[in-house]
Amino acid sequence: MRNRPLYLALAAGVICAAPLAAQGESLTTRYQARADSLIRGATRDSTAWNRMAELVDRFGPRFSGTPELEQAIDWVVARMREDGLENVHTEPVMVPRWVRGQESATLTSPRSMELHMLGLGGSVGTAAEGVEAEVMVVGSFDELTRRASEARGKIVLFDVPFTTYGQTQPYRGRGAIEAARVGAVASLIRSLGPFGMQSPHTGGMRYNDSIAKIPAAALSMEDAMLIHRLIDRGERPRVRLRMGAQTLADVPSRNVVAEIRGSELPNEVVVMGGHIDSWDVAPGAMDDAGGCVAAWEALRVMKRLGMRPRRTVRVVLWTNEENGTRGGTAYRDAHRAELPNHILAIESDEGVFAPKGFSVTATEPAVAQVRQIAALLRSIGADSVELGGGGADIGPIMQQGVPGMGLMVEQEKYFWYHHTSADTPDKLDPVDIARSVAAMAVMSYVAADAPVRIAFGRPPAN
Repeated sequence: MRNRPLYLALAAGVICAAPLAAQGESLTTRYQARADSLIRGATRDSTAWNRMAELVDRFGPRFSGTPELEQAIDWVVARMREDGLENVHTEPVMVPRWVRGQESATLTSPRSMELHMLGLGGSVGTAAEGVEAEVMVVGSFDELTRRASEARGKIVLFDVPFTTYGQTQPYRGRGAIEAARVGAVASLIRSLGPFGMQSPHTGGMRYNDSIAKIPAAALSMEDAMLIHRLIDRGERPRVRLRMGAQTLADVPSRNVVAEIRGSELPNEVVVMGGHIDSWDVAPGAMDDAGGCVAAWEALRVMKRLGMRPRRTVRVVLWTNEENGTRGGTAYRDAHRAELPNHILAIESDEGVFAPKGFSVTATEPAVAQVRQIAALLRSIGADSVELGGGGADIGPIMQQGVPGMGLMVEQEKYFWYHHTSADTPDKLDPVDIARSVAAMAVMSYVAADAPVRIAFGRPPAN
């Protein structure tokens, strides 16, 4: 999962009929009975949780370029066809292939200790003997700049406490660039998360081709703070880093697509989904098997209840969100001619904890109509609407003018487990997932069935 972006590049030229409110009937009034039916259908049992758990337990981590990801995709396609969903198929995507290899980080002075570490996705490796150097700890990029003369030949550790993902993620993303810029031989970060228990978090990083590429890894928050304390006491800790990471040639993967075709306007599409891949160390229950299942089950509930909307509802399980977003880009390219008739894109990639509502990037009139739909979800506490919705996978089509929306959920514990081996099914509650299914089902169905196309358009400038 990446930080929810505020995609503002929406279509300015969508011409629509007058909103339903002008015709004297709200979406809430028109659809309450059908929404209640979808909610009952989604929350009557633990089917969604069971399906999520089977996907995660059967295949484990589903990293781009691995057989496990492709086997999981085959399994999903087979289950979708058994569900009777329409137009079930895959679409090709070339994805990057990064291999972690053997890795370790060892504190060699003032005492010997194996550190809890994970290499960051996309990092280069070290020589077989590793790289060993004194550690320099900084708390910000500004501090690194002020102390640049001290960094040459050292390993730079960014010990930055987690605040929000958006504020802290840059240290993971470009820490190696900034450390190399001042002559460091490796870059370490304190793992991105508010809670520890010696669990390092991986995630993507990047390089600048004009600056030396140095190895980059994350330490557990406890180990990062240990090194910081040693320095504060006047010690000069040294760390030996060994990483067998390498980037291989791109390999083929696939997006998964399934639909319920619209009864009257099948070429107009509401698309929703999550990402089927996960990090190589993470089983990916909440990030993002749960999001995939929430969209998939929403479509299945519509199918089981015989609720075919006027427009097409399409589920896409995007590949390679974690280390490339190639799935979202490939979907944009494959469907570019259809994008003017994509009336809404909904992404679930913030976990499937208790749903709170939706975030949306749209005009004020459209937001008012979204609030009418969200009001249908008051019984499950998912009726909030906030401005600024989107997601990494729908980002490429939002940039082409497709309105975007994200499922909002309770996130108190999300970053405890994010990009770690602890992202397992037990972290998710069957009731929460079922309610997330209900929220996705109601929002997508009403948006697709509304007698007047919702007047999405370019939001006002801030």
